[in-house]
Amino acid sequence: MSSEEKWPIGVFASVDAGLGVQWDVIRQLQVPTIQLHAPAPQSRNRETADRLRKQLEEMNVTLTAVFGGFEGESYADIPTVERTIGLVPEDTRQQRLEEMKQIADFASLLDCPVVALHLGFVPHELDDPRMSGIVEVTRQLCDHCKNLGQALHLETGQETAEGLLQFLGAVERDNLHVNFDPANMILYGTGEPIPALRQLGPHVRSVHCKDGTWSDQPGKTWGQEVPLGEGDVDIKAYLKTLDEIGYTGPLTIEREIPQEPERQIAEIGAAVKLLRELKAAL
Repeated sequence: MSSEEKWPIGVFASVDAGLGVQWDVIRQLQVPTIQLHAPAPQSRNRETADRLRKQLEEMNVTLTAVFGGFEGESYADIPTVERTIGLVPEDTRQQRLEEMKQIADFASLLDCPVVALHLGFVPHELDDPRMSGIVEVTRQLCDHCKNLGQALHLETGQETAEGLLQFLGAVERDNLHVNFDPANMILYGTGEPIPALRQLGPHVRSVHCKDGTWSDQPGKTWGQEVPLGEGDVDIKAYLKTLDEIGYTGPLTIEREIPQEPERQIAEIGAAVKLLRELKAAL
């Protein structure tokens, strides 16, 4: 991948964790970049890292971020997300912080400069009694990443743009940035993605290209994820806005569909084609 290339297309990929696109699909689609869902704990070692690095070199693919996820997380519905996701739930916070540090160490073995995650539902008010603990755990993770020369990207979705800006300000770490996912704003009912992207612009260092439709009760029930270009995001306006805010990094397609290579190739192949056409038109 030429480092000069604007908006290299990528996919969200997985080795063994059941999320994201499989290696064969990446080979077939010939995308130049990927974000990787962190492999299972027993695979986070130098041997796995060396093997992955070799495979990526052979495929001529650049790894742009390693995403953390945890045992016990569930996206079954919005209240379950609130209870189980990320570093927000107090009873699992310390253990998950240690796991995120291990994921950052593993990303370092892969020479990957970015670690990312869904932090969870951050309270809306800065004076919420839960806030200081969430700010503190985020600072600890940022500092661990900083020692490894890494940035930490928080994926959007569970909070409004205003809420996220407020939180970034409270954490006060210069290696904390945003992985912007426009569909999540719609799926969670937290705001219109295009104005949110403009608001968060200076903090956006990685993005997902994903689409979705609004729920009839936004914020209470899920919207629905749909193939890229078929939902309420307005992908053309999304790319135009990314251009306006000066974002030139990868466009990473994230599509949560079963591990069926034929379906992945068809759907993600269509998304790659759409992004290439829109890129060319812009």
